[in-house]
Amino acid sequence: MAENGFAQIVILMLLAVIFVAVFRRLHLPAILAYLVAGIIAGPAVTSLFPQPQDMHLLAETGLVFLLFSLGLEFSLPKLLAMRHWVFGVGLGQMCVTTLVFSVVSWLAGIEPAATIIIGGMLALSSTAIVIKQINELGIINQQRSQLAVSVLLFQDIAVVPFLIVVPLLNSAGDTALITLLGLALVKGLLVVGFLLSVGKWGLPWVFREVARTRTDELFVLTTILVALLAGGLTYLFGLSMALGAFLAGMMLGESQYKYQLEADIRPFRDILMGLFFVTIGMQLDLTVLMDWFWLIIVGVVLIMLVKVLVVRLVAGWAGCDNQQAWSAGIKLCQIGEFSFVIAALASAHGVISSTQASIIISMGIISMAVTPYLVNHSLKLAARLAARPHIDAPGNEQAARDISGDHVIIAGFGRVGQSVAKLLRMEGISFLVIDSDPIRVQESRRAGEAILFGDATQKDILESAGIDDARLLLITFDRNDDAVRVINAARQCRENVEVMVRTRRDYTLDQLYAAGASQVVPELQEGNLMLISQVLHYAGVPMSRILKRVRQERKGRYDHLHGFYPGETTEITYGTEDKLEFIHAVVLGAHAACLGQPIKTLALAKMRVSIKGLRRDGREVRNPDNELTLQPGDVLIISGKPRRVERAEHYLLEGS
Repeated sequence: MAENGFAQIVILMLLAVIFVAVFRRLHLPAILAYLVAGIIAGPAVTSLFPQPQDMHLLAETGLVFLLFSLGLEFSLPKLLAMRHWVFGVGLGQMCVTTLVFSVVSWLAGIEPAATIIIGGMLALSSTAIVIKQINELGIINQQRSQLAVSVLLFQDIAVVPFLIVVPLLNSAGDTALITLLGLALVKGLLVVGFLLSVGKWGLPWVFREVARTRTDELFVLTTILVALLAGGLTYLFGLSMALGAFLAGMMLGESQYKYQLEADIRPFRDILMGLFFVTIGMQLDLTVLMDWFWLIIVGVVLIMLVKVLVVRLVAGWAGCDNQQAWSAGIKLCQIGEFSFVIAALASAHGVISSTQASIIISMGIISMAVTPYLVNHSLKLAARLAARPHIDAPGNEQAARDISGDHVIIAGFGRVGQSVAKLLRMEGISFLVIDSDPIRVQESRRAGEAILFGDATQKDILESAGIDDARLLLITFDRNDDAVRVINAARQCRENVEVMVRTRRDYTLDQLYAAGASQVVPELQEGNLMLISQVLHYAGVPMSRILKRVRQERKGRYDHLHGFYPGETTEITYGTEDKLEFIHAVVLGAHAACLGQPIKTLALAKMRVSIKGLRRDGREVRNPDNELTLQPGDVLIISGKPRRVERAEHYLLEGS
């Protein structure tokens, strides 16, 4: 049995690795890969795991870690400030959506008791997918994302009554049901109060003592234990495990250990979240999907449309911006993972039939599969649905009216953007900032900064910022794909606008220039140039020659600064393996295939590998001539991307 279980786990991991690799190559979200791996491993295809529910508790641990990480991003004052969203928009969305789908179910001839459960299941959204996607996109602090998170938090709370009610529908009277719900409410208030108290006064002391030991393993273990204990405590009292983990993370969100905690929990969170989505895929019944295919597809479309409209209306009643409400609704239009838990429970207690449960699960998985795309494009879709084609915010009109023309537009007001703004102000040069972080915009506007709230990738925002009269558009954030979209939008507004882009690494230069950037400033290379300038100055090199050298390097796109010798600590990730440039010394032994050949006959240029130098008899041969014939013992220094360097070395030594 143990050997079979081990083999099952290995095969499941192999499937996950293969599908994630393939899907990432196709630029598709990893979530879809996990869902497909689950479908294949589940009882519908290979029956590798004939009982997917056996893995549910382990998979739910991933959800616990996800909500713990989310809690770290929130503080209690911040949550209290959002209470009108959580208990206003969240409550409204849950009640209205449940009512709509309950009525539809009742009209379809389903028993009244079951209609409420079905309505509640369809009203829930996927906390796991939505939060994971907005975290990956880096938009967790934007208003539309916080609105979606507020609704999700209320939905997690709303799951509790359904989990209590379902087992009692066929066995308890009205009086007993009301009593049990009241007791559940009291227990919930007590456990939440206890967690908040411990988190406020106990956890900071615990982590302070653990940090003093300077033991990384103990810090990691304590982080995992706190998340699991908080989730386990709420689960013990009949509440959601995710809710307890969120409260624990929120209490630690204001501590000095916030970023270390987040870094420690991330590997466990990502692995277990993958397992969570695999178990969801396992629950898809292909027989039911085929038998009820068109009903399921039509149902998914109608459910998603209704949920978008409900969030839009409820958020509008709460005073939210038009486009923000549409964007949040698009993010929340899928069926949630807790719906599967309620469906399984309702089916087990005879509240709904197994076929009805399978149909709901099928619709949920399909809606989840399209959610990553909808989250990624929610802002563009919302812009088309909104009456006003761009995000507006109080104060934007005043900032736009203050534009005098011939100004600099700064896209992104982080560390770099703020530094540039300070020096522009000292020189008396007018500027206008665009930023999508509502907290940063609010703080900056209070301090008197000329700043617009919005997404710089939208043409309307750029036009509001006066792109037609600007002398320069400066993109300061280090998100390459977003920078390309800003450049494209700027060129559509005004073809000849000067666009300068700040980037952290030099391997994005070609893509940004190809997108239409006028000047790209790689932070790392410019820092190297400043250091080199100081070194040359102290070494006695005249300043005129230093300035000439710096200009040459910039004009040549930092050609002499590219490439480095890799070491044991050099990190190569999936995203950088084809972007870094290595320098490698190839020692030509007595049997090297390239011996006796002049350099010009080598096919290195076709491999896009360049020769940086040659050493012969322990001496450097500067700028080796193309006619130079290679000899045994020569050391050829080549430069290129890691895989190309590897192929070039094989070619030089083996000849193939």
